Amino acid sequence: MPWSSVAIPAMQREARFGDRVVPAIVARPRSIWQMVEEAAAGNPDGEALIAGETRLSWTQTRETSARLAAGLAGLGLRRGDRIALLLGNRIEIVLAMFAASRLGLIPVVLSTRQQRPEIAYVLTDSGAAAIIHEPDFADRVPDAAEAPALRHRIAVGSESYRDLEAIASQDPPAAIGEEDTALILYTSGTTGRPKGAMLSHFNVIHSAMIYVACMALTRDDRSIAAVPLSHVTGMVANVMTMVRCAGALVIVPDFKAAEYLAIAARERVTQTVMVPAMYNLCLLQADFDSHDLSAWRIGGYGGAPMPVATIEKLARKVPRLQLINAYGATETTSPSTIMPPHLTASHLDSVGLPCPGATIVIMDEYGREAPRGSVGELWIHGGSVIKGYWNNAAATAESFTGGFWHSGDLGSIDEHGFVRVFDRKKDMINRGGYKIYSAEVESVLASHPDVVESAIIARPCPVLGERVHAVVVTRNPQLESFELRRLCATQLADYKVPETIDVITEPLPRNANGKVMKKVLREQFAG
Repeated sequence: MPWSSVAIPAMQREARFGDRVVPAIVARPRSIWQMVEEAAAGNPDGEALIAGETRLSWTQTRETSARLAAGLAGLGLRRGDRIALLLGNRIEIVLAMFAASRLGLIPVVLSTRQQRPEIAYVLTDSGAAAIIHEPDFADRVPDAAEAPALRHRIAVGSESYRDLEAIASQDPPAAIGEEDTALILYTSGTTGRPKGAMLSHFNVIHSAMIYVACMALTRDDRSIAAVPLSHVTGMVANVMTMVRCAGALVIVPDFKAAEYLAIAARERVTQTVMVPAMYNLCLLQADFDSHDLSAWRIGGYGGAPMPVATIEKLARKVPRLQLINAYGATETTSPSTIMPPHLTASHLDSVGLPCPGATIVIMDEYGREAPRGSVGELWIHGGSVIKGYWNNAAATAESFTGGFWHSGDLGSIDEHGFVRVFDRKKDMINRGGYKIYSAEVESVLASHPDVVESAIIARPCPVLGERVHAVVVTRNPQLESFELRRLCATQLADYKVPETIDVITEPLPRNANGKVMKKVLREQFAG
């Protein structure tokens, strides 16, 4: 078995979230705060959080978080209350998460890309009683008329924030149930209003322990948070995974390849979780070879295929690095599949195997399981799958069946269990009856050395219904579309080759959760 060489924790089936029965790790912490306590006890003087000049050990992280929890309690906040976090990649977002867990609060994590109307909706829908925000975002915080439940507005660095950290912790941690909501992350809302995904302590701990086991992480590992910590990947794959292994988290405010490489080398980073375009941008830096990246051993990635050229170049330049593909979503608390690192090169078109304890099935349009190799919607079950959406029973009922989450992704599973993801159901292109999946074409485009990223969208056609259009991001403004079409023609059926291509130098538009907004691209380029 592919996972036989990995020390997977023992599991047993447990009744969870009402009528579900899921595989659960037997020996586990019961809350995020207990996980923090265990990290501080097991590695008290080890570095926990590094951001710029600030460096906190696990003991200091525990103590600072406990003081912050006491300060929040002093405001009258109690177990079950929601507290919004409008914070970028900085230490305060991590400390606030830990403090909320100690007190039993539910953080509602906002993206710094969200604007005032979006924030007002989330605050009202969640009933958040308080918000901790960046000083520069004060004008995005809604007033009392827009968010009537919001009683406290606290800017990081202000006197009111310093007062929170000044209170010594006296009370014991709140009694938290494993199925209690640990945080709420609002989904993208590409259609309709965003939905608040409720990630429980059970979900978060399960995911963190799976990451630690499958990546063989220890207290000696050092992860760098280059993706937004307001996203499920940053919060779980970076923050919570380092809590579980009591390693160190290096926080960078924004991903800029040149600065990232310098920090990764200086801090002896061992683990990263990024999208393929970020790895490619690092390799495009002229001084890449001047950085000592010999400590780098785990390169997690997802969201798009990793170009073969990028894999080969990384293998030459960072020979110790093991690339690990993973696939997941907010609703699966990050990982649903992970590729065993020794199989990455031989399964480049796959997102990996179901994580230990996870079950993935392919369902047809009639809600029946499809045969192996068939294309259908991926339904996902396991201990990382959330219990539902906040204050939205209808959306929960629509998206979950028997504990399986309907992903909305089209994919397949082969006879060996490897999962492939082709497209979102709503983004599949139908060209005169031929179905075309974006991921397949985007993977071919990604193999071109000048392509940073791409998106395949449908262009309306009165004869065929839809035609294939590509939006390609490059750092080489001289790149010609005919060169890209020629590349696709050598590897794809003729009907899959983009008939029109827009070559741009600006990044693709993304929503607050980092997903490419193909609806925006269709409006901009497919007219």
